[in-house]
Amino acid sequence: MGCNHKNRNDKFCVAIASRYGEDVQAETAVHKKSPSPVDQHVGRRIRMRRMMIGLSQEKLGAALGLTFQQVQKYEKGSNRVGASRLLEIAGVLGVGVEYFYEGLPQVAGDTPRHEPILEFLTIPESERLVRNFVRLKDEVARRKVTDLVEWLAGAARSEPRDGQP
Repeated sequence: MGCNHKNRNDKFCVAIASRYGEDVQAETAVHKKSPSPVDQHVGRRIRMRRMMIGLSQEKLGAALGLTFQQVQKYEKGSNRVGASRLLEIAGVLGVGVEYFYEGLPQVAGDTPRHEPILEFLTIPESERLVRNFVRLKDEVARRKVTDLVEWLAGAARSEPRDGQP
């Protein structure tokens, strides 16, 4: 039995040793599962709380016996956080487990509401921006930074994209 190479992007071949010592070719569908909205929400809440208390991904990972890459995957929602692991994370971050579910809709079928703060925290540069913004003690300077960001966002909206006027 051979592999169907026409669908190579959708399927892959594996050789499976049978109990009679023969190699059998089998086609197995590969489906990359995208993160669920709930997993993404929980991950964003983990990131938000971690940043609020000034804990790095490395330090959170060390406290949990994980690598910082695993913490990143949890925060992006690409890896699900199991119940016992979420309880551990809550303990390290000093919150109850319910904290991670705040803001989720209560009715099945609803999509989580859009929260700009949580979306902001998924941007890699957000941590540096927040950390340095908080260090600004001058209110006028903070206002000027805020005005600058608003101006840049407005300018980005009005710029032509991909050669369009």
